[in-house]
Amino acid sequence: MTFRLAASAEMLFLDLPFVERVARIHDRGFEVEIWDWTTKDLAAIAATGAVISSMTGYVRGDLTTADGIDELLATAKDSLEAADVIDAPRLNLHGTGLDPHGLPVTPREHVTGKDWLRAADTLRRVAELGEAAGRVFTLENLNTSVDHPGTPFATAADTIALVEAVDSPGLRLNLDLYHAQIGEGNLIELVRRALPWIGEIQVADVPGRCEPGTGEIRYRAIADELRTLGYDGVVGLEGWASADSDAALDSFRATFTE
Repeated sequence: MTFRLAASAEMLFLDLPFVERVARIHDRGFEVEIWDWTTKDLAAIAATGAVISSMTGYVRGDLTTADGIDELLATAKDSLEAADVIDAPRLNLHGTGLDPHGLPVTPREHVTGKDWLRAADTLRRVAELGEAAGRVFTLENLNTSVDHPGTPFATAADTIALVEAVDSPGLRLNLDLYHAQIGEGNLIELVRRALPWIGEIQVADVPGRCEPGTGEIRYRAIADELRTLGYDGVVGLEGWASADSDAALDSFRATFTE
């Protein structure tokens, strides 16, 4: 296996306190992903010894409005300081800030050419922050049909275009195949197209957003393709457990290692 496996502590072992979720995933041999770091005891997370794969890279803001850009850049700097505490190598971004329900704080059904230019310029500035800190910001694609309606720059095609335009080692893709299946499909071709720009891959099955094997995506075929391509990054389970969290992790590991 050329890639490493991670799992989201936000979506598994929900009956446990958060730090115990981190420790449980770590004990199972996975790297750990977290979302909003402002609600977490970062020192306690660091004390678990877990390898943190990624965390949210901003608290507020967006890519295109004057105030939103200022907020995104300021909170990206704050996020880099938080990343130092838990040594998170990747910090995740979206096309705009999301509320606790995953809905865009600044919804935009349509974006203009000027919006694209502003977004690319903002991401260049974010990438410069990442490079200076020795960390990588990742831009995640989302689906707008089910989970995140109204989010601008949401599709995998959008995020690839922006990351290519910035062309910096401080900015890469968080290629979420659950979201891409809902929005675009053709996942193996998408992985091939995106490969030079991928910082991380996230997975969950469709429908339901649970572990591989619970829906329609042939994740074993995708795992085989990743090996063929020589992908050597992280594959993260960002999905709910269909029943037991340990069983979900077993299924995830089996899909990507056997």
